[in-house]
Amino acid sequence: MIYLDNSATTYPKPPAVRQAVAKALAEYGANPGRGGFAMSVNTGRVVYECRRTAAAFFGAAGPECVVFQPSCTQALNLVLKGCLKSGDHVVVSDLEHNAVMRPLAALGEKGVSYTAAEVVPGDNDATLAAFRKAMRPNTKLLACTQASNVFGVRVPVERLAALCHQYGAKICVDAAQGAGVLPISLMESGVDFLCCAGHKGLYGPMGTGMLIFRDPADKLATLVEGGTGTLSHSFQQPEDPPERYEPGTLNVPGIVGLRAGMEFVKQRGVERIYQEELGKTSYLYARLSKLKKVKLYTPPPQAPWFAPVLSFNVEGMSSEAVGAKLAKEGVAVRCGLHCAPAAHEKMGTKETGTVRISPSVFTRREELDVLVRAVAKL
Repeated sequence: MIYLDNSATTYPKPPAVRQAVAKALAEYGANPGRGGFAMSVNTGRVVYECRRTAAAFFGAAGPECVVFQPSCTQALNLVLKGCLKSGDHVVVSDLEHNAVMRPLAALGEKGVSYTAAEVVPGDNDATLAAFRKAMRPNTKLLACTQASNVFGVRVPVERLAALCHQYGAKICVDAAQGAGVLPISLMESGVDFLCCAGHKGLYGPMGTGMLIFRDPADKLATLVEGGTGTLSHSFQQPEDPPERYEPGTLNVPGIVGLRAGMEFVKQRGVERIYQEELGKTSYLYARLSKLKKVKLYTPPPQAPWFAPVLSFNVEGMSSEAVGAKLAKEGVAVRCGLHCAPAAHEKMGTKETGTVRISPSVFTRREELDVLVRAVAKL
């Protein structure tokens, strides 16, 4: 199988990640922070080491800023539902994933409103102006993707952070497609809440995600309450992160594997990974653009305007039909709306969806050639 669905989850995982998960299952089988015996203490230590690795990787103030979640989606829900109340206003981009839009729809029933601002590909000044126009006196949060999971369009989140702070608002960045591929530092960028998927560009296992605070003193209401191994005499959830937002038993094998994935990315280099993957995407764009019945929706993907994600369609065929044909040729792609109808509405593909290609560090150009030949057959 030629796997080109890395925007959904990266595959294969690096050998070091698989080895780390196996070691965790064999050696870190106790509940961290719940016992004074050696295995529990050692398990707590490796979890802390992952917090420290993540804090350094994303330029956070310290390990206490890193909160583990089962997904980027849950991290986004924690921020949105944890800081917004009736009467609050949110600004989002017109490229958002349903991980942002569905929580906002639910919050709309409780009196929270939002405005979608236009992202203008290749023109950050115009994008900034659109977001500025969308800000209101009651805007409490700006929530936006770092890069579109469908079309790869990047959003200037650092400039948006400065903008929303001028209005006394916070910014939450959905880095599901950016973490591990696009550089970002909380202390340098001014991003208040960074939500990451552990299983995509960070090459960790599925079922891992993180919410990283720029200021751990920013308190959110909790989504879930329960045992944390701390302050067990009280029925009240602890006040301080990370325990406040991590009730129940942590996914230790996933967390240990996530740390190994971050170490893999760090060793290879985020900028190098970005250039490699964008190069593969640009190569594919150039080849597909020569096929008369292939429709592409963006300019050629170039730095710094795009992440390594590419969508296309074949004239006269639904995206799902193209995906099924490619699957028979041994090529795995993602078709449809990609859980991001807002982005498809923007690009005029809401009725048809698109065929999405997303390479990884393990994708070879010869595999992209196989894809192009399979599309040419259609």
